[in-house]
Amino acid sequence: MNAAELDALLVAAVLASSLLAGIAIFVLGEARTRARTWVNLVAAVAKLGFVLWIAVRVADGRQPALRIPLLPEWDLLLRADALSLLFAVLSASLWLVTTVYAVAYLERGRDRARFFGLFSLCVTATMGVSMAGNLFTFFVFFEMLTLTTWPLVTHAGTRAAVAGGRTYLAYTLAGSASLLIGLIWLYGLAGPHDFLAEGGVRGVDPGNDAALRAIFVLLAAGMGVKAALVPLHGWLPRAMVAPAPVSALLHAVAVVKAGAFGLVRLVEDVYGPNLMAALGMDAWLAAIAAATILYGSLRALTQSDLKKRLAYSTVSQVSYVTLGVAIGGGMALTGALVHLVHQGIMKITLFFGAGTFAEVHGATQVHQLDGLGRRSPWTAAAFSLAALGMIGLPPLAGFVSKWYLGAGAVAQGATWVVAVLVISTLLNAAYFLPLLQRLWLRPAPDAAAHRGGAGARPGPEIGRLERLGLEAPAVTTAGMTLAAGLLAGHVLAPLVWAQRIVEGRSP
Repeated sequence: MNAAELDALLVAAVLASSLLAGIAIFVLGEARTRARTWVNLVAAVAKLGFVLWIAVRVADGRQPALRIPLLPEWDLLLRADALSLLFAVLSASLWLVTTVYAVAYLERGRDRARFFGLFSLCVTATMGVSMAGNLFTFFVFFEMLTLTTWPLVTHAGTRAAVAGGRTYLAYTLAGSASLLIGLIWLYGLAGPHDFLAEGGVRGVDPGNDAALRAIFVLLAAGMGVKAALVPLHGWLPRAMVAPAPVSALLHAVAVVKAGAFGLVRLVEDVYGPNLMAALGMDAWLAAIAAATILYGSLRALTQSDLKKRLAYSTVSQVSYVTLGVAIGGGMALTGALVHLVHQGIMKITLFFGAGTFAEVHGATQVHQLDGLGRRSPWTAAAFSLAALGMIGLPPLAGFVSKWYLGAGAVAQGATWVVAVLVISTLLNAAYFLPLLQRLWLRPAPDAAAHRGGAGARPGPEIGRLERLGLEAPAVTTAGMTLAAGLLAGHVLAPLVWAQRIVEGRSP
């Protein structure tokens, strides 16, 4: 087997590891719990191993690829470059810890075979998005992501879950239509071409600026639905009726992050920074991102439901990625790319914590968090660390992202972005710090308050092993949040990898 064949095999293995696991879980059915758990864990470990193996080859200068011709000039292309590996390593790592969490969380749940089968297919789609080598391949896996996550949103089967799933599907299918129209229009003007590090649409006749602007709006809107850009964000808070592992997946690994990653590809590899500036679309995208950052933070302040507060926080925080890539320049792009990772590990920690508070203590509302720091100290400590990271407290991961975004904005002459970051940070503190104050400084309500409904309802009895399965993933990702900040300059840190990506794209 030569090097190119090994590369293609590794790329195929990344997708096959979760695809085959999903099929196997459906075949095993509901009753074979232990076998299903082993399939989940082995597949997650295998996928992470394959991704890391590819990352080593990419670090050595290779670009492993698998190209499958479908139609004349329409190829399904999966290719691993430095940018795709940034997202793929994040997804594979967080899928593993989310699998551990989901096994414990759904211990007493129903339809677990359906859940974990779709869960695996969802991650297959996410990996396809991360390694898509052209816009057509991206679209195929982007839509697979919609179809596999919708049943996860509606998993509980309640009226609220069905309504939330209906809203999610309406938004994402509208986004799909916009993306498809833009894709066909662009291919009609320029023909198909692979993602290129130097970007720039080729083969377009002069004088087509209006068409290129319209196509960009269509493509950005299609991706912006999943990235939850205002005013395309309405599905995200309503999707919080999903189980906690699904919420964690939506916000940190799959849907929202896939949309943000798509916008990075669109700006950097389809249009390119120079064409973006010539068309004036960089300023338009930056304004939308800034508005989304402030709007999401303001809405988070008003939410009494914990998961909805975290959802609006995601609306705000993910748009840092869009803002950085729209500003352009080395430092801002580095900040955007590293925040793709940092936001993922911080936000998944917060949703792990919210899910555990609900599952163990029945606490779903902000006022029900009183005293839980003493009752669930490990989970509360992990939640607190992630929240402080989101605010941007040094030396946590969020501080690194915001520093590079702010410094990059100044370097590009976009000093107004610093004001957006400062206001956003103050708003972050305003909606996160009261949660920490309730966790650690408020007394727990007494039994009478429980009976009267003032506090959280008592949760179900949780076994020791089950509780460990809920706590360990949150502690792990909280540790990653701390390490990503303290060790930001380490050769294996996300920041260093992001810098390498940016350096590889410099003229």
